[in-house]
Amino acid sequence: MNKEKKKLSPEQQEEILRTLKVRFEKNMNRHKGLDWAKVQAKLEANTDKLWSVNEMERTGGEPDVVAHDKQKDEYIFFDCSTESPKGRRSVCYDREALESRKTHKPKNNAIDLAAGMGIEILTEEQYRELQKLGNFDTKTSSWVKTPAKIRKLGGAIFCDRRYDTVFVYHNGAESYYAAKGFRGLLRV
Repeated sequence: MNKEKKKLSPEQQEEILRTLKVRFEKNMNRHKGLDWAKVQAKLEANTDKLWSVNEMERTGGEPDVVAHDKQKDEYIFFDCSTESPKGRRSVCYDREALESRKTHKPKNNAIDLAAGMGIEILTEEQYRELQKLGNFDTKTSSWVKTPAKIRKLGGAIFCDRRYDTVFVYHNGAESYYAAKGFRGLLRV
């Protein structure tokens, strides 16, 4: 996608900032001690990042600030939707997996979708950090960044929360299910 299409109109910018502010204020437990005005200033100064966070929202991720990296002065957004984002389900893990399917191919894959949105897919460690903020994926599951050794052997990993516990599973990377998507991360 070219740069020109990765711009929001002033109205869209205003709308996503309003949505994010409401979510930020409603979920202060996710970002204790952070100031919305500083987050908003960062987003307004980085319109490409604002476009990406809007893509997270548009696809059902309900992005919210979960941390501030003081060394890099970056705010970190995670998808905080209760279940895996609706607009990012029924995808296999990556392009190689997608191309390996002979029949019944999904429309896309998690890695390419994330890259197209300008976000990163969560790692297992980041997924576990998210789960400390609430109960996520109790009915769905989410692909997470798969270690190269596992991927080289044809597999990919995903996580969910069942029985008040975070579980990590494996599948063939080419598999896809209506209840499996992915969660992203954005640094601003």
